Amino acid sequence: MAAESLAELRDWLFLLLLCLTLLAEMLELAAAAVAMEEGEEDFLCPLVCRCDEGFVYCNDRSLSMIPPLPLTATVLYLQSNRLANSGLPPSLERSSSIRVVYLYANQLDEFPIHLPPSLRELHLQDNNIRTLPRTVLARLPLLERLHLDDNSISTVSIQERAFSGTPRLRLLFLSRNHLSSIPAGLPASLEELRLDDNRINTIPTHAFRGLASLRRLVLDGNLLANTRIADDTFSRLANLTELSLVRNALQAPPINLPSTHLLRLHLQDNGLIHMPRGTLDGMRRLQRLDLSGNNLTTLPRGLLRDTDGLELLLLRGNPWYCGCNLLWLHAWLYGRGAAVTVRGLTCHGPEVVRGQALRDLSGLMDQCEGPPGGVNTVSSTTTTSPPSQGSMFTLRAMRPGLVMPPGGGEAGGQASHNALELTVKPLSADSVQVTWLCPQPAPSFRLSWLRLGSSAALGSITETLVPGERQQYLLTQLTPRSHYLVCLLPLRSTSSHSGGSQRGQQQEKDTTDQTPVCAQIETGEALRPEGGDGGEDSDSEMAALPLAEIIGGATALVSLILIFGIFCWYGQRAGYVSGETDSYGVRGQRGVGMGKPYDDYVESGTKKDTSILEIRSPGLAMTPMMTHQPLQPKGGEDVTYVHTIFPSSHGNGTYRSNQSHNGIITQLGHTAGYGTNRGYREQGMIPDIDYTYT
Repeated sequence: MAAESLAELRDWLFLLLLCLTLLAEMLELAAAAVAMEEGEEDFLCPLVCRCDEGFVYCNDRSLSMIPPLPLTATVLYLQSNRLANSGLPPSLERSSSIRVVYLYANQLDEFPIHLPPSLRELHLQDNNIRTLPRTVLARLPLLERLHLDDNSISTVSIQERAFSGTPRLRLLFLSRNHLSSIPAGLPASLEELRLDDNRINTIPTHAFRGLASLRRLVLDGNLLANTRIADDTFSRLANLTELSLVRNALQAPPINLPSTHLLRLHLQDNGLIHMPRGTLDGMRRLQRLDLSGNNLTTLPRGLLRDTDGLELLLLRGNPWYCGCNLLWLHAWLYGRGAAVTVRGLTCHGPEVVRGQALRDLSGLMDQCEGPPGGVNTVSSTTTTSPPSQGSMFTLRAMRPGLVMPPGGGEAGGQASHNALELTVKPLSADSVQVTWLCPQPAPSFRLSWLRLGSSAALGSITETLVPGERQQYLLTQLTPRSHYLVCLLPLRSTSSHSGGSQRGQQQEKDTTDQTPVCAQIETGEALRPEGGDGGEDSDSEMAALPLAEIIGGATALVSLILIFGIFCWYGQRAGYVSGETDSYGVRGQRGVGMGKPYDDYVESGTKKDTSILEIRSPGLAMTPMMTHQPLQPKGGEDVTYVHTIFPSSHGNGTYRSNQSHNGIITQLGHTAGYGTNRGYREQGMIPDIDYTYT
């Protein structure tokens, strides 16, 4: 009995253990099911979207409402939909993992409200947002990049201190909006600011106050002018590395540009006419300078003296005048060599070098007399060489304060003073040859010329230095039929002083105490040299031919051609008509009283044929008729041939009648003819004689 009791107890214990095992398995399955239900939202991707780990792609789906999103999403692509402000659910701002949201190209007309506070980057461009409220931006304390391009934001619609709640904002894009000034209250953490293509026309001194961290500033496509930019506007941006002022109304670069860290400066498409000498001072780290699309003709010497790190210089689209004024730039280009890339430095004037690059003018630049602006050049030392082209390589207004001696010149082209004899002779309408004779040798001469009527104080005097070995000089590209005052001054220095500075002072004193020799000359038609063939003079006379005479001659030539053409046409027409009359006789003349013959075929516009249509029974036959063979009636009977212009519209076109008309009898079977263009009148019995010729 004891053994049986133990066996039964063992069975019950085994059964109890089995039940406990099954219960544990059921509890584990239930817990797993509950865990699956609770964590379903964490892994479920919307059916209309595509998910890739933390990236959710719901763009270009024509959505008007954002579907429930996974809680693990970090980047939301919601661009190019139809989302309005009501399409953003409030549950979106409860997310703590979303870092980037793309909402551009939607239908937002207000700044979105329900955005997650964990947002770092927000793209809202290409919407219709009009205002920037401070309370909404304050909900995004971690925001670093904000894109608001292509909206309808104006200066007054930005609430005061709107960016005070975004202390980490580093990038702000407000391009292509309706701004009329720089937004106020920008955060000090800002590193890049884009305000291009707005309506900004004024920048006050305090516009960029507090933006010491700003690295890049873009103000392209606004209405900025030099008079509306404060002097110290950009000097406060000490850490600026890129400044872009493209497509504005500047005539010169703004003064006091930041120079310490600036790497790229864009000034193209402004209409610049002047670059002050100190514009680029201190910009030793400048790498790119763009001056394309302006009205610059020259650059002052010393402009690039501090730009040792310059790598790219863009100068295309400017009317560069390649004279001695750019001799320093030519030397600078060769000095830098391949270290700098220069594009667009193509000469627009003078005419002889138009279209050539400045680098290719080494031979012509050697003709520059003296050291223009401090650059030493090699000049010719032979007296037998031809005169230099003064109008090409001269220095315009090298000393604007220099004033020509009034009334010092003598008319007639010759003057003398202190044994210096000056002769001025016109060679053509725009060139003058200057020769002089100086008994006392001089190291060099200063040759100056001025078109009378211009003010010397405004810098209209043109001058150049000529070596003392020369005795002639050629002035070209002058204004025709104008009076010029040409002056020559020998430059002498004394060697009695030993000190270098004293020698320079003494030389300056000697040159200023002397009075230049001046002569007046009037440019006009070139003088024909004696014994010459006159080829060059003929060319100059043709060049001076008035435009009115050219137009008149062309008009007369065209008139003669028209008259000759009309005469030939009339003669050909008269000969054609008379030839037809002689060959076929006088047929179908009208208006004989007026003496104007008419040919049947010419009048009707049909093609002449040498055959007639003879109608016989039973059918039709084409019978050739020779030009000079008269028609003979058959059997001695009178036969009437009726010639019409157009085929008949009734039957076979045969007129049958037994009646007489003007003594001519037409008989059946002996009448051949054509129908008329009007057919028959009165039930088809009487032909239209106006269009029938017998």
